[in-house]
Amino acid sequence: MLHFENPFAFIFLLVLPIFYALKKTGLFRHHSFSLTISDWGGKTFVYEDKIRKILSVFANFLLISGFIFLTISFSNPVIRHQEKIFTSRGSDILFVLDTSPSMASRDIALVNGSTTRIEASRQGIKSLISSENGSSFGLVAMASEAALIVPPTKDKNFFLNRLDALSVGEFGEGSAIGIGLTTAIYHLVSSAAPKKCIVLITDGENNAGEIHIETAANLANEKGITIYALGIGTKGSVPIEYIDKKSGKIRSGFYESDFNAEPLQKIAGIANGKYFGIENLNELSSSLSEISQNEEETQSFYYRSRDTECYGFFLAIAMLLFFTAFALKRIILSELL
Repeated sequence: MLHFENPFAFIFLLVLPIFYALKKTGLFRHHSFSLTISDWGGKTFVYEDKIRKILSVFANFLLISGFIFLTISFSNPVIRHQEKIFTSRGSDILFVLDTSPSMASRDIALVNGSTTRIEASRQGIKSLISSENGSSFGLVAMASEAALIVPPTKDKNFFLNRLDALSVGEFGEGSAIGIGLTTAIYHLVSSAAPKKCIVLITDGENNAGEIHIETAANLANEKGITIYALGIGTKGSVPIEYIDKKSGKIRSGFYESDFNAEPLQKIAGIANGKYFGIENLNELSSSLSEISQNEEETQSFYYRSRDTECYGFFLAIAMLLFFTAFALKRIILSELL
């Protein structure tokens, strides 16, 4: 929001109508000195060229605009930002996102067409984060291996940049759900947040790694961490296309999608959470919205104003307009200022 620290400077704009009114009365009429060579009844100088007339009017317009921008700069304009400052800790929400190649399957319905499972997951996570203010978000990428990509943070831009950088096959080809959950638990257990939860988004069974998913779920329950499991994707033969990270070649064809949701339902129950079956983007958005409401924590906060001065911007424009008008009048139109 633009705010003026010295609004009384706008009184200088009254100079323009006053000057125009006085000019109409003839007070600021151009003075001319006649040099009589003979009594020939000639006229004073006028522009015969229509283009030169237009340029003269345009130069005057630039002068007026420059004066207006100069006045605005004198009013000390600032852009005022309102920041919400939380004085208490919110929830910690750590996403465990499956990045195995099957997440490149294109079977998640949109309003117009369809998208891949991983892209739908990204869109759903972004939608949740954009509407959240007080929670901290983290990200674990999981396939046959797992790694913490973003520790719980309030820096949304950093989180979203790392989320966008993820690609399928980056951490292998299997689904080590147990390792992914354990990695998330390890980074949440020492958190001082009043509520802590893991949001698992996967399309497969635990077919890699040495940690059983129920072992991870029991550990989460012991540490007071809730697990929400989202089984994303449809069953049957679905189109798939992705770039193989090892060979760099494009893999395309059809993927036979048929996984058992029962293990995911079981771990969600063990860790006091809930299982959601996801086949379209609306279901994903509503599921994440429900999770957000469940994990919402009342926080105290206050608003802080942050001002960005921008008088230099208006002053620079004013100087540019004055210089352009001078160049037109003095160099092109050969007028004496």
